[in-house]
Amino acid sequence: MPTTPPADDSVSTDIAAIESALNRISYLTGRVRQHDRLMALAGVTLDRAAVALLRQVADSEPLRLGELAGRLAVEASHVTRQVQQLERTGYLTRVPDPDDRRAQRIQITPLGQDAIDRIREASCRGMEVALKDWSPEELRQLAGLFHRMVDDFHSAEDVDVSYEAAHAARA
Repeated sequence: MPTTPPADDSVSTDIAAIESALNRISYLTGRVRQHDRLMALAGVTLDRAAVALLRQVADSEPLRLGELAGRLAVEASHVTRQVQQLERTGYLTRVPDPDDRRAQRIQITPLGQDAIDRIREASCRGMEVALKDWSPEELRQLAGLFHRMVDDFHSAEDVDVSYEAAHAARA
């Protein structure tokens, strides 16, 4: 497993190895060819941004545009354009906000849910092939550690600690 050693003693070798592995995973899953292959297997024609947006809406209650943009860490204008396109193609719809009838929320349609279900199924089949030699216990451990890591990353976003402050604290 290739890793680049840390530039100085401020980062442990394990953290550097995790960072390297995450970059490799991100590269593998973010490739256009991989996305196109997944869409072909799922029988869906959506770009990566549309899939990310649909997944977020599918995994939540109907959301306001601003909430959706925040969860995706993008500008609201990007979400607005993407939502409009997904509405035109029948994947999303707007529903009244029960807390404020003047506002609207974004909700996935049955067509959108079907698309996400097919994408997830195709993605899981690919993972099953890649991880076929892993034991059920190893798969459970990996899933648990990934969820824990994501939760910890979200928690760390809430703590405003700059790299410089963290580095100075170690000195």
